[in-house]
Amino acid sequence: MLDEKETKDLLNFLKLDTRPDLKGQATEYILGLTGNKDSCRYLGSKPAFLKALLTLTRDPSVAIVKDCYHTLINLSADTTAHEALIKEANALPPLLHNLLDPGYLFADQICTILTNLSRNKETCREVFRAIQDEGVGLARIVEVFCTEGYNEKASLHYLGPLLSNLTQLPEARHFILDKDRIVTSCHEWLLSDAVDILPFLLLPLAGPEELSEEENEGLPVDLQYLPEDKRREKDPDIRNMLIETMLLLTSTKAGRQILKKKNVYPIMREFHKWEKEPDVIVSCEKLVQVLIGDEPETGMENLMEVNIPEDVEKKFQALDAEERKQIEKEREELLRSEAEGKAEVGSSEAKRECSGEALGR
Repeated sequence: MLDEKETKDLLNFLKLDTRPDLKGQATEYILGLTGNKDSCRYLGSKPAFLKALLTLTRDPSVAIVKDCYHTLINLSADTTAHEALIKEANALPPLLHNLLDPGYLFADQICTILTNLSRNKETCREVFRAIQDEGVGLARIVEVFCTEGYNEKASLHYLGPLLSNLTQLPEARHFILDKDRIVTSCHEWLLSDAVDILPFLLLPLAGPEELSEEENEGLPVDLQYLPEDKRREKDPDIRNMLIETMLLLTSTKAGRQILKKKNVYPIMREFHKWEKEPDVIVSCEKLVQVLIGDEPETGMENLMEVNIPEDVEKKFQALDAEERKQIEKEREELLRSEAEGKAEVGSSEAKRECSGEALGR
């Protein structure tokens, strides 16, 4: 880990007027440091470093800007850096400004940083406040997310998890619910023709599998009769967050009814057959259970407003912890299986090479 002198020396290179080659080496080195937990926390506790990295996101070098954003992603993944990033480095205003620029190359990286910063309730509140104070507004975030091709240089997929994180705040939910809309709930609005968020959540999870004519006809138009070369989202984190966003939408009766009516189940059924990541499989199974299950009893239709007794909540927490352990165990087994598979392939290739050499002799 860096000592104070090394930190000070390195900081001197993180300036816009520094020679490009030296500046590039410095940002590349810092990005490498954030791969280590202790170094990451150390850098995250230095507001001067955070401010310098944010300043260099305006650098003319694409490589330098890319390194800075990836460093900020790694730092924001650790909650210990959140307060320094938000309050001392004042990161939110420039991030939100660049996010809304339809030609900004690194909008996806900004989405990831904002998603990281909004995971915990306290910093989530700061992100929501900045969205309001900077004149952006939650409605604008939803509009950008649901506008296909808003930014041709970025997919903006991580806006979905950001919106999902924001809805943990009563003020964020109330902001949407209090708007003068043609529908009466946030979920109905998000799923209505005015916003039509569902195809954007579901399309990355859909594959090339052939569905029956009846199943296709029930789907949103954008998901009907997909081509044979259709590929699913590669990033398991994004796949999981898309499913979790749909789970959030099913917490109200209106949301559940719309997802069932839009025939989400066949897409998730085929997705479940394809998925290999244990935690994504668990999320998928939870969503499927909601889609094929019976409606909750009267008075419990809105799952977000159900009061759970403290003892029951503790049992749920214990079950969640046990589930996480099982997921980690399955992930380790999957990684071990993949590693063994690669080793077997390498061994077979080596045997073929040796055999070829023997034949040659």
